[in-house]
Amino acid sequence: MSNRREFLKTASLASAALGLGLPHMSFSMKKEDLFKISLAEWSLNRPLFAGKMNHLDFAIEAKKHGIDAVEYVNQFFKDKATDKAYLQEMKTRADGEGVKSVLIMIDGEGQLGAAKPEDRQQTVENHKKWVEAAKFLGCHAIRVNAYTAVPYSTDAKLEKEAIDVCSSTLRRICEFANDFDINVIVENHGGYSSNAKWLAEMIKETSHPRAGTLPDFGNFQMHKEGEKIFSYDSYRGVDELMPKAKGVSLKPKVWDDFGKEHLLDYERMMKIVAAHKFNGYVGIEHGEKDREWESIEEIRVNLDTIRRTLSNA
Repeated sequence: MSNRREFLKTASLASAALGLGLPHMSFSMKKEDLFKISLAEWSLNRPLFAGKMNHLDFAIEAKKHGIDAVEYVNQFFKDKATDKAYLQEMKTRADGEGVKSVLIMIDGEGQLGAAKPEDRQQTVENHKKWVEAAKFLGCHAIRVNAYTAVPYSTDAKLEKEAIDVCSSTLRRICEFANDFDINVIVENHGGYSSNAKWLAEMIKETSHPRAGTLPDFGNFQMHKEGEKIFSYDSYRGVDELMPKAKGVSLKPKVWDDFGKEHLLDYERMMKIVAAHKFNGYVGIEHGEKDREWESIEEIRVNLDTIRRTLSNA
């Protein structure tokens, strides 16, 4: 309950601040040039894993709660990537509600930076079926993770080694995805990838127009040793990842450079996103236990408020 009160208080303060802060922005945006709102399926992972919600109903439920774009997670239909009848049912339900299928988040299909070349090639092969599924569903991208067997380190040599193996694998996935008009985007998701400079450099070295980033506001924890947490400032990190962003994930908590987590300053962060002229989808990826939809709607309302204010700036 205290977390709920803290969130609502912060949301109210942020909304109040909008009326004071945003009109002084140095740029104004047309509504069509601003971000759109989507819902990441992971927000509902508890009811989905518990069998209280059916993956096939995700798009329908999202529309009921005022959201018309969804981001799927492959964990909830892991064995259905090549099942055209199942994918058609997903597509039919989404289309029937006027819901846009944005992307598929891919987990458990191998490391981009696996230790052996044959394992990295297997990672490429494992992702191909998801590229094809994304195309079938009408998505624009799949999200992959830049996990690697190279041990986490701040040593420049190891950082470069991790970049080399991950970018090589990512490039091969992008080359396949290009024929399907599908982007392959990498989320900051722990380890090296949560160092925004590292991830930006990895995308640069991949050197493929299909390769992009999915900045996640809350995923800038790089490493943990005992009680010590190594983190990267979320606001700086998002700013550094936005130039190659083909999607954005919103969590209502952020990190600083000192291993501390804080509540998201919506105004500050969305100014950063808007400054990069990003007009793609900002996916809400948050669902409080036992009040998933309520917490999702609170964030949606806050984003709607910010978007309206930005368009009037």
